[in-house]
Amino acid sequence: MGWILFALVLLLAGVAVALQYSIGRNGPKVLDMVDSLTGGSRDVEMVHKESLGDHPKQKLAVYRSAAASSETGPKPVIIFVHGGGWRSGDIDDYGFLARGLVPEGYVVVLAGYRLNADGVFPAMLKDTAKAVAWTKNNIAKYGGDPETIFISGHSAGAYNVAMIGLDRQWLGREGLETSDIAGVIGMSGPYDFYPFDSESTKLAFGGADDPLTTQPIQFARADAPPMLLVQGEKDTLVSPRHAPTLVNAISDAGGTADTAMFANMDHNAPVLALASPWRRNREIIDAFNSFISEVLAARAVKPAASVPVQAENR
Repeated sequence: MGWILFALVLLLAGVAVALQYSIGRNGPKVLDMVDSLTGGSRDVEMVHKESLGDHPKQKLAVYRSAAASSETGPKPVIIFVHGGGWRSGDIDDYGFLARGLVPEGYVVVLAGYRLNADGVFPAMLKDTAKAVAWTKNNIAKYGGDPETIFISGHSAGAYNVAMIGLDRQWLGREGLETSDIAGVIGMSGPYDFYPFDSESTKLAFGGADDPLTTQPIQFARADAPPMLLVQGEKDTLVSPRHAPTLVNAISDAGGTADTAMFANMDHNAPVLALASPWRRNREIIDAFNSFISEVLAARAVKPAASVPVQAENR
């Protein structure tokens, strides 16, 4: 019996390692299947799916609680943008992320964008901005609060959402302001990677007229939306320096930003932690919840009305 248990533990450990290794090679599809089998639906349903352009990757899907009709009040919204080095990824493989976050009290929007040669800079940013604009204009119909939209992404997707939050022009092209974003949550993202030294960054950004305009750190400013950058210290794909470097730049400019560094996590672990059975460890989910709660609490505090001071009679 002891040997059987030992073998089972080794098998589960092997599956975990394999998933973490393969998540960049359509591992999300496998992860979605594992999550569904081990965690069930969690009473989460996809209530809308729509194309936002002619390209098959320009699409989004909306997930909410199946009990939404009996719940009161609109929910905060999390738009999630997948990773994949701007070369791979599909929102159809990320249902696990919605099942991980919707039960925490959110409406989740999975947003896709053009990839490879079709998605070179700035196409990926135009597509992400378009998904934000769609959400702002339509999410109330699905129980989401258009006034509390958070944008999140992993790896390449973290880059997308950081740029959307920092560089005003992308939302501006959609008739929005960056203040329409309540906050930004990046996971394992690259934010300061020029000069381009990898195949994926050369393909996605090598043709930019001014390479510096592709870098989130160039747009650090005081009035950017609050930002939380989640980073594993064992990340060998994106250097762990990226998160604190951008946070320091924003903080130095007078803005609000913070890191959530995890000593034992690698590049893919933050996303893995949102799927069953790994989300039993709530570190990442708690980081999301704490950040969102703090942002909403700060937004709820209104400056006290000034009281006129009467001059003393002399």
